Amino acid sequence: MSKIRVLADHVANQIAAGEVVERPASVAKELVENSIDAGATRIAVEIESGGRRLLKISDDGEGMVRDDAVLAFERHATSKIHGSEDLAAIATLGFRGEALASIASVAKVELVTSTEGASIATRVTIEGGRMRNVKDAAHPRGTTIVVRDLFFNIPARRKFLRSEATETFHLTNLVTHYALAHPEIAFTFTNNGREVLRVTAAKDLRERAYQVFGEEFLSNLLEVSGGHPQVARISGYVSAPRDRRTSRDSQYLFVNRRFVRDRLIGRALSEGYRSILPYGVYPAALLFIETPLEEVDVNVHPAKTEVRFRRSGIGQRRLRATRDQRKSPRDGGRSKPGRYCRSGISRVRCCVRCYWSP
Repeated sequence: MSKIRVLADHVANQIAAGEVVERPASVAKELVENSIDAGATRIAVEIESGGRRLLKISDDGEGMVRDDAVLAFERHATSKIHGSEDLAAIATLGFRGEALASIASVAKVELVTSTEGASIATRVTIEGGRMRNVKDAAHPRGTTIVVRDLFFNIPARRKFLRSEATETFHLTNLVTHYALAHPEIAFTFTNNGREVLRVTAAKDLRERAYQVFGEEFLSNLLEVSGGHPQVARISGYVSAPRDRRTSRDSQYLFVNRRFVRDRLIGRALSEGYRSILPYGVYPAALLFIETPLEEVDVNVHPAKTEVRFRRSGIGQRRLRATRDQRKSPRDGGRSKPGRYCRSGISRVRCCVRCYWSP
């Protein structure tokens, strides 16, 4: 008798949710990325009980017609890519077509969406992966998706969620990341009815950083830029050596405006401060790496927070070479190992620039 069988769709979706949906912040990440890909200029995030009871994302993006709204909850249904060749140059934040199906399999989900000029919107209701209702609704252009009772049908997963304060911290951190990555978008974040963050559209990163963090944080930042256009260019801000943090929570790293957690970038940043900051102390950073799409692979993990650089070895060799001998941008000479120029930043600036040179 055969022992191997094909799993039911709802079981397969719950397995996929184990990779995509780690916590409420994972759900918010997928939905906010969808809003950004839809061309939204305003995104509102509302949560209750750390995102367990309620997670609501509203945007004014292009919206969906009824057929697309229903099809969007099928596994591997996406408008972002069409063939395997598209995986070599992914320009959108989302592309796998797994997120909505995975989220809907472990929560109660309601989606309301409308396109420009449509007289009637569409409401789709799904509970635990089973579609309950599809009907007409009233809604302006854009999409609102409400996720309630996350992991209601998987108690074993729900009990592994952290405290409300911890989950709220991760959600706040996520919204802050994408608010920094997209200054042109207005963001609102509300927790248990209290507005935590509200930023209007800004003209550049500096203005957005001022909106989010205030003048004191901004006054301790130093602008950095450099790199090679055919490999990667880096821009943003790093903290002055006098500004010290006991964790990496103030490091905001992006690749092609995608929020990432990358050891390679973190290691490059730490190397720049190796002779300036003591062990266990970290700099603050808002770093943006812009690289040709074919130079980076974002299809590494279902959560899309990890990337792989095609020329990462080149950067590592360049970094090792700059450990012992660095050129000071102020005096044109080479600074001795373990030292930095009068401004106190050339070693940092040089490290960040040289790390991504070919």
